[in-house]
Amino acid sequence: METPPPTTPRTEPTDADVEAFEQQLGRPPRGLRAIAHRCPCGRPDVVETAPRLPDGTPFPTLYYLTCPRANSAIGTLEAGGVMKEMTERLRTDPELAAAYRAAHEDYIRRRDEIEELTGFPSAGGMPDRVKCLHVLVAHSLAAGPGVNPLGDEAIALLPEWWRKGPCVVPDAEEAE
Repeated sequence: METPPPTTPRTEPTDADVEAFEQQLGRPPRGLRAIAHRCPCGRPDVVETAPRLPDGTPFPTLYYLTCPRANSAIGTLEAGGVMKEMTERLRTDPELAAAYRAAHEDYIRRRDEIEELTGFPSAGGMPDRVKCLHVLVAHSLAAGPGVNPLGDEAIALLPEWWRKGPCVVPDAEEAE
């Protein structure tokens, strides 16, 4: 993609956001704290979750990608071997490895500001490998460009998932 989606402010979820989330993932949110990024169509595409779910279970994934179109496109990248190529580059490119380690530290810092999960990894394989592009893309969208270099790269490889319009339309909005 030539132009990535713009950075959006973190906002409290509305009832329509929660309904969109439920439609996007087919389940109610767990540990939802905020909408961390909005798709250009206006729907949430990244949510911020609590480091512990309501039942106390640790949940180290702070930023969770919810848009099914973005998730599908990322799955195609993963199936095409992008993660393996990125992991190999981490082994051979010290500057990339340092930037990715800084992204890991940013992720941990942001999560620890909410609640410390001592002994838990950040997410997505950080800081040494690429295990999940969904997490890296979610981090890049929530934090903005320049924070997670491999998340930024993955976004650049994606199609503009919002071009066809919203992936879901909450019932509350249909009634308006």
